[in-house]
Amino acid sequence: MALLQAENVVKQYSKHLALDKVSMSVPEQSIYGLLGPNGAGKTTLLRIINQITAPDSGQVYLQGKKLSREDLLIIGYLPEERGLYKKMKVGEQAIYLARLKGLSKPDAIKRLKHWFTKLEIIDWWDKKVEELSKGMQQKIQFITTILHEPKLLIFDEPFSGFDPINTKILKSEILELRDKGSTIIFSTHNMESVEELCDHITLIDRSRSILEGSVNEIRKEWAANEYEVVFLDKIELKSNGNYEVLNSDFENQKTMVRLKCNTGSKVNNIIGDMMSQGQIESFNPALPSMNEIFIRVVEANINN
Repeated sequence: MALLQAENVVKQYSKHLALDKVSMSVPEQSIYGLLGPNGAGKTTLLRIINQITAPDSGQVYLQGKKLSREDLLIIGYLPEERGLYKKMKVGEQAIYLARLKGLSKPDAIKRLKHWFTKLEIIDWWDKKVEELSKGMQQKIQFITTILHEPKLLIFDEPFSGFDPINTKILKSEILELRDKGSTIIFSTHNMESVEELCDHITLIDRSRSILEGSVNEIRKEWAANEYEVVFLDKIELKSNGNYEVLNSDFENQKTMVRLKCNTGSKVNNIIGDMMSQGQIESFNPALPSMNEIFIRVVEANINN
């Protein structure tokens, strides 16, 4: 079941068409990747979902109903361009932001103390924001985004400014939020994070949605007739009329080979040929990374 649906959304700014009939369906309790090059239209779509701006045509639905102002109370949005009041104390500002989301002051303080302790920033409660590093400030903004336990969370480049350790911590928290029932839209340029976190994606390029679906299914569909083979002994596999050996490595008494089937070749014939050269432990499709797919799809769209 979809928690959020966008249908044929169009947005024009003067002479620039930011979104051209973009649609997407975000399953409930999933992490949904919104991908695309800079200027593709991702942030415009996120701003429409958050009702910062309105579409020229098309509709957005939340829980099966047309999106309304009241829905903002069940949405948490962490934009890429962030800002805190530099002269305010951290705790004071966090309470203020929590109150804007409908929490009482006692409830806000209780929840904030829990999260500040969990993310190891409780010692900064009475410090001014200007005394914090960029990463520390972003922890605070992450906390104030999720504090009211919204049904829909939207993170635009949430790991920007974080070191690897804090990035790992934040990824773990995002997965836990999903497992507890949140639906998450996640916009990023980091394709490794997409593979780690996202269940589904939409790729927008030049204002249009050009790829959509399950991450696992997309990787299978874009497998370029390549396979990874593991032999239980050391062999030197050479290219022939059925396949091309792309690379070969010997490690832990095993040979790992990546090959590409030639046009018209049958997998059964290839396996039969290799069985005569060594004992096969595994023979699997070599799935392309999301980074490879991103580049190939965007380049193909540019050339069309």
